[in-house]
Amino acid sequence: MRCLRILLPFSAFSLALPQAVQAIPVAKSITHWECVPIARALSGIQIIGDAHTWWGQASGRFKRGDEPRRGAVLAFRPHGAMKLGHVAAVSKLIDDRTVLVTHSNWSRINGRRGQIERDVRVIDVSDKNDWSRVRVWYAPSQDLGTTEWPTHGFIYPDGKAPMRLPEGGVVAPTVAPVAPVQPTARKPVKADTAPRLGYANVINSKAIAPASRKSTGLSGLSLSLDQAAEKELRARGRR
Repeated sequence: MRCLRILLPFSAFSLALPQAVQAIPVAKSITHWECVPIARALSGIQIIGDAHTWWGQASGRFKRGDEPRRGAVLAFRPHGAMKLGHVAAVSKLIDDRTVLVTHSNWSRINGRRGQIERDVRVIDVSDKNDWSRVRVWYAPSQDLGTTEWPTHGFIYPDGKAPMRLPEGGVVAPTVAPVAPVQPTARKPVKADTAPRLGYANVINSKAIAPASRKSTGLSGLSLSLDQAAEKELRARGRR
């Protein structure tokens, strides 16, 4: 999983001016979306560079913390094969341990990465509820992944986040269509086939032994079952 930087032309003069909160249009021809331009477009946080550099670059420029807010960017630390880190924009708060994020280049969908996923679940699994370790929804399994990902925390935008995907950003379907279930055909039952006599038939016949043959214990139960079976067979014309 890689989140590469996309270099855009800028000047020293532009860095000196306040950065307006706005969505960044990206060419429609892009078919592989890295996490950085998506997080930048949704949050309005104007940071250029690989995802793992965002936390450090935000120091002194944007507020940072461990409280989730809509429009904030959750910055992931490099971990395992994810050597360049990851960034995801918070799109909705569910509770103090659950948020929904919109991000890209996370799940492998239809055999490839680089696709945008909207409103996927992320849960805080840290001991102190400081969002320092999280688990993230993984589309192929349609569930939260098993890995606990370390994070730096949240970077907050200046003002209201635009929360708009860049031009040409298409959200990938994360749920495979379910084929309708065909009803199972039942085998026809022959009309002249007598039902098999079973334990339930015998018990439900409620046969009572004559007083002269009344008994108790296992012998009495055996006698009652024999008589009930005999009565059931007679009623069906088999004796």
